[in-house]
Amino acid sequence: MTSLQLTTLLLVTSVASWLLTAALRRYALARSLMDIPNARSSHTSPTPRGGGIAIVTSACAAFACLHALNLVTAVQLWALLGSGIFIAAIGFLDDHGHIAARWRLLAHFIAATWALGWQGGTPALDIAGITIELGWAGNLLAAVFLVWMLNLYNFMDGIDGLASVEALCVCLGGALLYLLTGHAPVAWLPLALAAAVVGFLVWNFPPARIFMGDAGSGFLGIVLGIMSLQAGTVSPPLLWAWLVLLGVFVVDATVTLLRRLIRGDKVYQAHRSHAYQYAARRHGGHRPVTLAVAAINVGWLLPTATAIALGWLGGLTGLLLAYAPLIVLALRYDAGKPERR
Repeated sequence: MTSLQLTTLLLVTSVASWLLTAALRRYALARSLMDIPNARSSHTSPTPRGGGIAIVTSACAAFACLHALNLVTAVQLWALLGSGIFIAAIGFLDDHGHIAARWRLLAHFIAATWALGWQGGTPALDIAGITIELGWAGNLLAAVFLVWMLNLYNFMDGIDGLASVEALCVCLGGALLYLLTGHAPVAWLPLALAAAVVGFLVWNFPPARIFMGDAGSGFLGIVLGIMSLQAGTVSPPLLWAWLVLLGVFVVDATVTLLRRLIRGDKVYQAHRSHAYQYAARRHGGHRPVTLAVAAINVGWLLPTATAIALGWLGGLTGLLLAYAPLIVLALRYDAGKPERR
C-alpha cells in the first residue's frame, strides 16, 4: 500500500464524514432533535445535535481498513472499536432519552476495562530514565484516566468547534511525534481519526450548524485516551508526550471539577463555569476561544511534547512545565468559580 493510496483513504474518510454529518443534520431537523438553549447553555439559538455519529462511523471504518492493510494490529483495533462504539451507543441513547448517571458511569468503566484487557494492561512509565511497571495499581489508574477522559471531553464540548479542533490538534500532533521518533506506520491511526474529525468540523466550526452530542464527544474522549496509552506501548516517553498534547482539556476540566468539589457543588449538574466558557463570554464569542485553543496546542503544547518524545526533556518534567501556564490560565479565567448573576 503506497502513501498515495493511504492518503486517498484519509480523503475518503473526510468526505464520508462530511456527507454523513450533512445527512445527520437533515435527519435532526426533520425529527426536531435540537439542542435548545437554556440558562446553562453557551449558545443562543436551537441547533441540531447528534452529528458526532459521523465521526464514529467514518473513523471506525478507517480503523478497520488500516487493520486490513496490516497497519493496525488486532489488539489496537478491538480496543478502539469495542470501547469506542460501546461508548458512542451509550451516548446516542442518552442523547435521545436519559440514562441515569450511575448506569452511565458503570458503562464507562466497562468500556475502559475492555480497552485495558485487549491491550494487556497499562504501559510502563518512564520517570527520569527509569522504566516502572505499575501492575494492578497502574491498571486501576488507567481505567480512571479513560473514564475521566471520556467525561471531560463531554464537559469541554460546550462551544462551537472546540472539541473538534482539540481532537484535530492532538491527532495531528501525535502523528507528527510518531514520524519524528521513527514510528511512521503507527501515525496512520491518529491521522485516520483526524480525517474523520475534519469532515465533521466543516459543519461544526463557529458558527456551528450541528453539534457533536454525547455520542461523538464520548467516543473522541475514550479513543484519544486509548491512543495515548497505546503510544506508551510504542515508546514510554510518548505517553507523557500525548498527555501534554491533551493538556488544554485535561487542565480546564480538572481544575473546574476540583474547585466545584471543594465548594460542595453537585458536580454532575450542568454548569457554565469552565474556563473556556468564561473566556467565550468575556471575548464575545466562540470563535476567538476555539482559535486560541488551537494556537496553544500548536505554539506551546506541541513543541513541549516534541521535546519529550525526542528525549530532550524528561516526561514528568515536561508535563509539569506544559501544564503550569495552563493552570494559571484556567485560574485567570475563573475555572470552577460560580457564575455571577
